[in-house]
Amino acid sequence: MVRTLGRKLSWPRSFSFKKMFDGRNKGHSSFPSRRDSKQIPEQELTIRGMNPASSSRRGKQARTSDMEMMRERFAKLLLGEDMSGGEKGVTSALALSNAITNLADSMFGEHMKLQPMDLKRKKIWRKEMNWLLSVVDHIVQFVPSKQVAKTGDFTEIMVTKKRDDLLMNIPALRKLDSVLLETLDKFKDHKDFWYVQKDVENTENNGNWRKDENWLLPVVKVPPDGLSEESRKFLRSQKESVAQVLKAATAINALVLSEMHIPDNYIDSLPKKGKTSLGDLLYKSITDEYFDPGYFLSSCDLSTKHKVLDLKNRIEASMVIWKRKMNHKEQWGSFVSLEKRELFEVRVETILAMLKQKFPKILQSSLEISKIKNNKDVGHAILESYSRVLESLAAKIMSRIEDVLEADVLVHIQLMETERKFESDAEPEYEKTEKVALAVTPKSTKLTDLIGWRFSSDTEQSSTSDIELFHEAEQEKEIMKSPIRVQPMKLSYLAKLENLRSPSERH
Repeated sequence: MVRTLGRKLSWPRSFSFKKMFDGRNKGHSSFPSRRDSKQIPEQELTIRGMNPASSSRRGKQARTSDMEMMRERFAKLLLGEDMSGGEKGVTSALALSNAITNLADSMFGEHMKLQPMDLKRKKIWRKEMNWLLSVVDHIVQFVPSKQVAKTGDFTEIMVTKKRDDLLMNIPALRKLDSVLLETLDKFKDHKDFWYVQKDVENTENNGNWRKDENWLLPVVKVPPDGLSEESRKFLRSQKESVAQVLKAATAINALVLSEMHIPDNYIDSLPKKGKTSLGDLLYKSITDEYFDPGYFLSSCDLSTKHKVLDLKNRIEASMVIWKRKMNHKEQWGSFVSLEKRELFEVRVETILAMLKQKFPKILQSSLEISKIKNNKDVGHAILESYSRVLESLAAKIMSRIEDVLEADVLVHIQLMETERKFESDAEPEYEKTEKVALAVTPKSTKLTDLIGWRFSSDTEQSSTSDIELFHEAEQEKEIMKSPIRVQPMKLSYLAKLENLRSPSERH
């Protein structure tokens, strides 16, 4: 038995009971730890995650892949998206703007539900945006400063400082970015609504799939009794938060676009007069003495995206023409004063602001595309593209929240219609017949009501019948005595001409 136990129990050579008991007395065990990891095979340490060589190897591989990716991105930016190195490359500003736009499209283009962003995609988005925004740290401007010499004299020198617009707007855009991602993360455990794929919805509706512009999006579903009050309040609060983000991103984008230089090729393509660009009807409405921008937009045909974009292009073109005439003091007509020119410019800017607010997903106008393509300021390119990307993401999240609230409203409308139908089916048959009879034959006014006679409830039926017969006979006598009035026949225009002819011509 002792031999058997001796064969089964095999202690390592480095193990000793003396070390174990000494270790217990000192407050620790002498079993193999991370320091004695050489005694455990390397494969087992790797599985446990205790192998420092394997962890450092993984870290090196990750850093190497990140470096290679970053080199590829910046090489593409430096080459101006022309990998052949030829003359077809674009400017650095446009290449950086396209890089931010393409990155956002690859990260958020397929995100069509109110759910958290994938962790891998979120990590890539933040990492690559940090790479692209690292250029901002090296965009500086020279500002005067004073330096104190050893003798105590002040010397004025020029020092570098980060540009004011980048210093103020880049942190704000980063904050808006984090708010939007946090908003999506808040819908992680929300189970009051869900999404149905196209095949399931098509089967439920007997093949009648929706044919609107959102036919690609999944259909949102809510419980049969609608959303709870808590969920409704949560959705409304998130919608308000995203609306604030949308307003801030839109304001930054509009400010940056207004500071960009208008290209010469765009100016050369414009007509000489703003009236030619707007058209007679729009020009008359804008230059009218009494102007209402809300009524102006309601009177325009904005049924499709292309019509909205056409109106935006016309208004922006006329605004550029009028501003150039005011700046260059060109002759605009003897009857138009300087105050009216400024008034028309303010009206046009108001219409543009309301148009962007009413249609947040409106496409870029010809002026905006021309500015972005011909822009050479890298700082403006980063601010414009980053704010435009966040504006698009905020509008998408708001649209998805509105879809859920709209589905909730439709469910409540269906419940109300069902209750009304149930109440109408539950009514007794005689009440339905009485209601139909009253609806078909309205209650006629009695002669006694006109005269003002009133009867008690006991004798009302018997007395009323005799009086009604008497007055009906009297009315018939009066009608027979009164002469019959013949309505004059209305003659047509040809008949009147016929009557004007002489008797000889008639025959």
